Amino acid sequence: MTSAPMSGRKAQAARNDALILDAARAVFTADPGAPIAAVAERAGVGISALYRRYPSKEALLQKLCGDGLKLYIAVSEQAMAEHDDPWEEFAGYMCGIVDADTNSLTIKLAGTFHPTEELYHDATKASDLAIELHHRAVEAGVLRPDVTPADIALLFEQLASIKLGDAERTRQLRHRFLAMMLDSLRQPPAHRPLPGPAPEDEELSVRWIPAGS
Repeated sequence: MTSAPMSGRKAQAARNDALILDAARAVFTADPGAPIAAVAERAGVGISALYRRYPSKEALLQKLCGDGLKLYIAVSEQAMAEHDDPWEEFAGYMCGIVDADTNSLTIKLAGTFHPTEELYHDATKASDLAIELHHRAVEAGVLRPDVTPADIALLFEQLASIKLGDAERTRQLRHRFLAMMLDSLRQPPAHRPLPGPAPEDEELSVRWIPAGS
């Protein structure tokens, strides 16, 4: 059974909402202190349209982080459903979370707003799934037993901090360093070829050139 198509007004509201959330993610992960007007400007919508959907910056931040938690949960559950091999399950979870990039929100937005009860609930579920995935890998003897779930959480934040070049280059580099991490986490240790081209000195040094120079 297919759902009925949305009316023109509802379809436009949905498009505006997607534009607002994409813009908010970009604006606030670059500068958590940015005003909400910067989101409207980047999204190309009027400030009144934004306020009709999100009455405050706090509400917008809550929505962003709520969506991030739901994505984390979905990726974790998918990894558990798709893989029978314990290591592939854990590695699939790691790869999925890196691609989802939910930790960019954690790095920038933690402590900048008041969580709702729904956010606390979803955060608990996400944490429980992370602990379960970790426990299953350790119990299967494929993950180093001295590594904790908190270690993995901070590894995700380290990978999320890698931003070089465009989105595709950033994705390549994150997967390259994820492969290094996975080899060091695996029990017994693995030594697979690293994906993607290695970073070059020029890519690192160009970050110091002021924008517009």
